[in-house]
Amino acid sequence: MSYPSVSAAEFDAAAFGFAGDGALLQWYLDAGVDECIAGAPVDRYAQSAAQSAAQAAARPAASPGAAGAVPGSRASAVQVPMPPVSFPAAAVRPSTPALAADPHQALGNATHIAQGCRTLAELKAAVEAFDGCPLKITATTTVFADGNPKAPLLVIGEAPGRDEDRIGRPFVGESGQLLDKMLASIGITGREEYYITNVLPWRPPGNRVPTDVEVAVCLPFLIRHIELVQPQVMLLVGGLSAKALFAVNEGITRLRGRWRAYQTPGLSHPVPAIATFHPAYLLRSPVQKRLAWRDMLDVREKLAQMAAHSGAAAAPPH
Repeated sequence: MSYPSVSAAEFDAAAFGFAGDGALLQWYLDAGVDECIAGAPVDRYAQSAAQSAAQAAARPAASPGAAGAVPGSRASAVQVPMPPVSFPAAAVRPSTPALAADPHQALGNATHIAQGCRTLAELKAAVEAFDGCPLKITATTTVFADGNPKAPLLVIGEAPGRDEDRIGRPFVGESGQLLDKMLASIGITGREEYYITNVLPWRPPGNRVPTDVEVAVCLPFLIRHIELVQPQVMLLVGGLSAKALFAVNEGITRLRGRWRAYQTPGLSHPVPAIATFHPAYLLRSPVQKRLAWRDMLDVREKLAQMAAHSGAAAAPPH
């Protein structure tokens, strides 16, 4: 979402109840405004006045003896083309590629590229170079992953937000802080103890809901990401990640709290996966934290089970 730049002379923040320009800017950010369409304020009133003056100067005077010509009548009006309006160069934005014109080709390209990656470094480079998703045009950075890829727990979110897009790491804003607290409550106290990524590596404009095509095109990279990490347990945060990986249309309220075995040809074993509410939703609906707490307890228990199983398998025979 974007709005033109407004100078202090054009807008009085205090008159509208904002305590200074900082509060006004914060209100814009909360509303989803993340950029200006011009680098400098544009006085539209002055432009309009200039256009009117140009039209008046270009309009010929009425001939004194013109038959039936009445000044101001429809018959005597002269159609003058509108003069072109010049805008600052910053106001012109590049067009977005028409991905929807051939989504099958974009999906095929993504699948082929993702399956050709043999390491996380190769996959990250491939995602950063991929141009088949229009979200990349509007995003500031590519948000790939964070944490320890060798950790037993893989957390998968939905899409980067404003802070993630700015910094280039997943879950670094207010939602990420709540997620860190949720994981700390079950003994996972830092990013070195888990690995985290998103379904989409690019932020949708204004944090809008991504389209089915955008999710489908990004999904091959996520699937390959999971295969390269080979996690022991997966925690899917939010309805988008749960629906994308479980291939279902149910809402998060019905999907959360149930273990499913996630399997792809590139995984050495089925991975137990569970979905829970997104921290952003919990910030808006704190009453649901009690259900999220149950999910976190289930994750702790599953991790303990997997650790015991791995230890038993690694123990030498007597």
